[in-house]
Amino acid sequence: MRKIILCLLIAFNISLQAQKVKIAAAADLRFAMDEVVKLYKSSNPQADIEVIYGSSGNAFTQISNGAPYDMYFSADILYPQKLKEAGLTATEPKLYAIGRIVLWSSTMDVSKGIAGLAATPKSKIAIANPDHAPYGKRAEESMKFYKIYDKVKPQLIYGENISQAAQFCLTGNADIGILALSIVLAPSMADKGKYVLIDEKSHQPLKQGFVVLKQAKDNKVAKAFAEYVSSKPARDILEKYGFALPN
Repeated sequence: MRKIILCLLIAFNISLQAQKVKIAAAADLRFAMDEVVKLYKSSNPQADIEVIYGSSGNAFTQISNGAPYDMYFSADILYPQKLKEAGLTATEPKLYAIGRIVLWSSTMDVSKGIAGLAATPKSKIAIANPDHAPYGKRAEESMKFYKIYDKVKPQLIYGENISQAAQFCLTGNADIGILALSIVLAPSMADKGKYVLIDEKSHQPLKQGFVVLKQAKDNKVAKAFAEYVSSKPARDILEKYGFALPN
């Protein structure tokens, strides 16, 4: 009997180790999520978690078309909600953070805020593609709120996601960018330029949500990691990168 129990325990541990978790995550989470996963794995070394970053809209399309992801962390909770409506999720969509957009530059004065872009006709302005990136959509909304969008539209250059838009700014392909606070607080950008927060009243809130997808309904590691995201250590990391946290 003892041998049988031992074999069962070994089989359970092997099965837990074999359960890989593949996550599609919004690009604004690149640095925060890497830290969350690293901290989680320090206490759960058997966990095999892979995170692929990109725009939330592109990830939504891929998942809708059958891409084999286990979890989806979106910069807009509307995308997980749509997947839930389509019967593609194992859990209810959950709000995990609220993002912020900023004006950032390493060469230009950002103190006048986004409205000041109208006075810089020669500058190249980087934003994420608003067609499928929530941070790009909010950047567009903010420019329209301040009635400068039509004037600066010819100056815009579009990143495939918010990470690429930030890269344009770092490499000099753009003079200034409307970026995610979580990106500009990362070590790779924190000492490279200056930023100013963009007033939240100028755009719809960046309510970010995640969901466990249908293919992972029996994945114990995915469920455990989903719970960990709401833990204090994970929330502390998100807060460090400028995210506002739900109660």
